[in-house]
This record gives sequence, C-alpha cells and structure tokens, in this order.
Amino acid sequence: MLARLGAIIFIAFAITATAIEMTRKDEAPALQPAPVLEPARDPLREGQRRCQQLGEAAARDPECLRVWAETRERFLGKPPPRSDEGR
Repeated sequence: MLARLGAIIFIAFAITATAIEMTRKDEAPALQPAPVLEPARDPLREGQRRCQQLGEAAARDPECLRVWAETRERFLGKPPPRSDEGR
C-alpha cells in the first residue's frame, strides 16, 4: 500500500514537472553575427604569393630572394633592417 502511494506521488510529480517545462517559454538571446574582419594588406604576403606562383624561377628572382629574407627575419623575430643605415 505504501509503495503504491509512493508511485502515485512520483508519477504526479513527474507529470507536473513535465507540464511546467512544456509551458515554459524559452527566450533565446538575440545573437548578432560577428563582424567580418578583413586582414590588413600585407605586401610581404603578396610577395610570397607571387613567388609561389613563379615556381622554380623564383630561385633566380631578386625580388623573391628579398621577400624570403624578410620572411625569415619576421619569423625569427628580428627587427626589419632600417633603410637609413649606412648614412
């Protein structure tokens, strides 16, 4: 008898909780899309792409050699050479 009473109370509680949950209105926060960030124009990156497109000929191209040297310096964290040195 006590087990039946416990089962009835449990079922009544479950039905009540379900009814409350179903009538609840979820208000999702209005999400705004993040703005599209366009990377700043990087002349070194453009030079790398140009040299990549040249293929084997890039090994003889002085501009590509300069781009690769600058890329190495940037990768290694060295400051770029100053253009007014030697004056």
